[in-house]
Amino acid sequence: MKALNEDLKTGNLKQIYLFYGAESYLRRQYLKRFKQALVSEDDEMNYHYYEGNDTSVSDFIGIAETLPFFADRRVIIWENSGFFKTSDEKLYNYLKAVPESTKILFVEAEIDKRGKLFKLFHSLSSAVEFPVQGEEMLKRWIGTTLKKENKQITERAATYFLDKVGTDMENIHTELEKLICYCLGEDIITEKSIDEICTPHINNHIFDMIEAVAGKRQPEALRLYYDLLALKEPPMRILFLIARQFNILLQVKELKGKGFDNKSIGAKINLPGFVVGKYSNQASRFKMNELKEAVLSCIDAEEAVKTGNLGDRMSVELLIIKYSQ
Repeated sequence: MKALNEDLKTGNLKQIYLFYGAESYLRRQYLKRFKQALVSEDDEMNYHYYEGNDTSVSDFIGIAETLPFFADRRVIIWENSGFFKTSDEKLYNYLKAVPESTKILFVEAEIDKRGKLFKLFHSLSSAVEFPVQGEEMLKRWIGTTLKKENKQITERAATYFLDKVGTDMENIHTELEKLICYCLGEDIITEKSIDEICTPHINNHIFDMIEAVAGKRQPEALRLYYDLLALKEPPMRILFLIARQFNILLQVKELKGKGFDNKSIGAKINLPGFVVGKYSNQASRFKMNELKEAVLSCIDAEEAVKTGNLGDRMSVELLIIKYSQ
């Protein structure tokens, strides 16, 4: 991102860029900056935005080859094209020789780094990754955001806030807006205010549920499940998140057993290092074979629902009962 910031600052932007990575909030913010750097707000003739795979490569190339209309450049942004998970020889060959009058940005949620297209952008140093951000960066961002509103937060409260709302920057942004409005007459953001106004992230709810399962506290585990249902969370999404939680615990336990520290584990499974510590503690409460069996049981529960053998709500309930009794 450092090189991209320099390009945006100097206006010396490359012909083509690829923005990718797990942090969607940053992808969107830099997409806006890219557009603002190249296109005036009232210029609708020279700006083109595509989303999904409905546009053909031939149509895309036709637009890219068209000279700008009373402007220095034509700008094309294509989001989630899907071309970075497959391959298209025609597009690949074209992007090697884009006319100087055209700037192109691809923004992708998922890519295959083994593909020719990604390797092309990588070779041009125009592939920019936006990964999940670490604890220190998130705390600095939180502090800066609050400072603009003449508010402060302690290190401890910032840690507490992240633990409650999660590390997704879009969600952090939303919860910070709520906090700022709620604390209009206060200069310091406290843990009490965070508890009163911030909504716990669903992953925290799932974490607490699995913690209750690990502690064989069946009534608590079921209560947390019913709370999620009351919040209109679909049972199959809850099942997906439970399966994801068990899978993360399995990976953390395996890597811990191989001697990796929290930071290294976070890098391998795409989790912030400070979150890994929580998962590591929870994983230690399960045996390896229990975690493997739990992942398989989640798959079985999903199959039971899809084949009509069990209702979606009941399948998750039975899963919770099985591992918390």
